[in-house]
Amino acid sequence: MNRAHPAPLLARLGILLLALCAALLPAAPAAAISRVKDVADFEGVRDNMLIGYGLVVGLDNTGDNVQNDAYTLASLEGMLERLGIYTADQKQFMLPKNVASVMVTAKLPAFARQGSTIDVTVSSMGDATSLMGGTLLVTPLIAADGEVYAVAQGQLTIGGYSAQGQAASVTKGVPTAGRIANGGIVEKEVAVEMAKLESVNIALRNPDFTTARRIAQAINSYLGTEVANPTDPATVRMGVPEQYRGNLVALITDIEQLPVEPDQTARVVIDEHTGTIVMGNNVRISTVAIAQGNLTIRITETPQVSQPAPFSTTGTTVTVPRTEINVEEGQGNKMSVLGAGVTLQELVNGLNALGIGPRDLISILQAVKAAGALQAEIEVM
Repeated sequence: MNRAHPAPLLARLGILLLALCAALLPAAPAAAISRVKDVADFEGVRDNMLIGYGLVVGLDNTGDNVQNDAYTLASLEGMLERLGIYTADQKQFMLPKNVASVMVTAKLPAFARQGSTIDVTVSSMGDATSLMGGTLLVTPLIAADGEVYAVAQGQLTIGGYSAQGQAASVTKGVPTAGRIANGGIVEKEVAVEMAKLESVNIALRNPDFTTARRIAQAINSYLGTEVANPTDPATVRMGVPEQYRGNLVALITDIEQLPVEPDQTARVVIDEHTGTIVMGNNVRISTVAIAQGNLTIRITETPQVSQPAPFSTTGTTVTVPRTEINVEEGQGNKMSVLGAGVTLQELVNGLNALGIGPRDLISILQAVKAAGALQAEIEVM
């Protein structure tokens, strides 16, 4: 009878034991891995802001009051004169209520070609009450250099409405702003010769020395050569390898998919207006004792009316004050000690144990920072 060799049997038992231990141990938290394209931008791949001034016509008596908005009347006269209609002697009769002066804005995408279309946003700049049903006339859109890069025109789409009667009115959304889908036509391109570039700058959206170095290391490891170098916390300069010369699109496609773990600065962001507090995972706090107590004084006035009996000939009706005062000193709250190097979760749990709300938490974090125990930056919005 054949017997199993003890060595393979022990090996199988060892593997089974290791698998059992791995199943019982808590799983390690996964690192926040992101792609390069999610944390950085490539040089030349950016939008350009466009702006223009135009007129919207066809409104249902909801346009500008030309007696108050002189620029609307001047724009209307100029447009009519360009069409061969002169109204210099008829200004007193030009009182339209279906015209509104507007600002037109749009974004020119990177590598947008001549003849392609873009979306535009139209916003009233006069005293028009609604742009519903209006049509934007031909409006040139210029960039920061003063050149015309697109022309917009079309029917507006309004997301809100306004209705008014003699005794009531209702308004939903913003009826004085709207959009025109594909309402702009690109007339001029932004020239970017990517095929001739010998190097590319990668701009980090959140500048950080560690993240910039990790991106450069990921690129060099993928390409197998030292072509990427962080020049500052916000920029990684990458040379174009020989195999990618003339095909920069392929290089960027490969690089932007590389995984990288961005580093995070220990920071606490506080919004005083809404009481919102956001703390990063790297926030640490030294040993500190925290006590929170509020003195609350509640005064309640319940005046009573004292009046004479019915049909009485004496006495007057008077108001007798009744005041009740309650003082709460927060005696139920206790002092809590937070040990050195506690994590974000331990910090939140310790402060929640004191029954502290967001408003009090803001004051406590600022006091802990002033004491030098909070190892993080505080940014107040």
